[in-house]
Amino acid sequence: MKSSSSSSSRCWRYDVFPNFRGEDVRQSLISHLRKELDGKLVNTFNDTRIERSRKINPELLLAIEGSRISLVVFSKNYTSSTWCLDELVKIQECHEQLDQMVIPIFYNVDPSHVRKQTGEFGKVFVETCKGRTENEKRKWMRALTEVANLAGEDLRNWRSEAEMLENIAKDVLNKLITPSDNFSDFVGIGAHIETLISMLRFDSEKARMIGICGPSETGKTTIGRALYSKIKSHFHHRVFVAYKRTMPSDYDQKLYWEEQFLSEILCQKDIKIEECGVVEQRLKHKKVLIVLDDVDDIELLQTLVGRIRWFGSGSKIVVITQKRELLKAHKIAHVYEVEFPSEEMAHQMFCRYAFGKTSPPHGFSELAFEAAKLASNRPKALKHFGSSFKDIGQGRVGEDSIETP
Repeated sequence: MKSSSSSSSRCWRYDVFPNFRGEDVRQSLISHLRKELDGKLVNTFNDTRIERSRKINPELLLAIEGSRISLVVFSKNYTSSTWCLDELVKIQECHEQLDQMVIPIFYNVDPSHVRKQTGEFGKVFVETCKGRTENEKRKWMRALTEVANLAGEDLRNWRSEAEMLENIAKDVLNKLITPSDNFSDFVGIGAHIETLISMLRFDSEKARMIGICGPSETGKTTIGRALYSKIKSHFHHRVFVAYKRTMPSDYDQKLYWEEQFLSEILCQKDIKIEECGVVEQRLKHKKVLIVLDDVDDIELLQTLVGRIRWFGSGSKIVVITQKRELLKAHKIAHVYEVEFPSEEMAHQMFCRYAFGKTSPPHGFSELAFEAAKLASNRPKALKHFGSSFKDIGQGRVGEDSIETP
């Protein structure tokens, strides 16, 4: 039975815990995998400083418990290590009790041999089991069978090890980018975020700039904030800002924008600069996440995100604006168009704000459709109208839920 504490509410110390036999894969698969994960800012546990002994180190047990995902690399001589097997037992416990994700990787071994402890893999396991207690053997066998039955990767199914590792790193990153409850009331937010993450190409180390465009009150800022909330943990330097022109002098305005921007993204209070053009110098080799909201001035873009080459590899930049021509002028080719929700979607949005679910309680259906129509399918108005009916809706839902004795 899984713990009542969900995975989303836990505080994870590491993103990934790798379980492997060092002599088989440390200098090959694991070193290459670490490079892939490090490039995506995935926080991977490293055991090189832990002294190995007969009994598993308590520090390792805590590291397993504190990891969001465990990667288990089954190699030919994996079961020759009781250390690996004891880690595996703990990983299986965390999978069942803490909802930890586990991804098995079969490195030149047959998954069925791991599940059933047969073939050359099984012979090594039999040797390791000699002199061990029945309880130990049962725990090891169960862990091997259960973990090997999970969805994973088999090197034999890939053209190269590099392709497999690239796919694993991408899969890990996608699993770590989890939805935020802060935007759960915005119906359809998941589809927006999924598309935007795909456009940002997290599977590539190239810096990328995209635009979010659409009329006023379509929810562009909410979508941008939800995106930022989901991916910000993968960037040391990140910022979500909206700046407007406040000075008559162009040069003074650009200088002020740069000072404010650098202070926020570098987390340094009141940065002062003497001339424009410092953004490129300060962020040239840094992996950054930048979301510029409500942009209506081409000078702002040219000052803060003039060229994609200003930023380090893996950087992601999002420009939110009502003006499609502004994105074109700045040569932003990848643009996500946000439109007003359909009638059905608007109805669901109103119901979410009013009644806490996407459909109305008995007797409120006509009201919900009329309210959505009155709001002209505008998300902001739908939220305002829905919130006004919230107390009424909750009271009615409560009455409907009373069971007749």
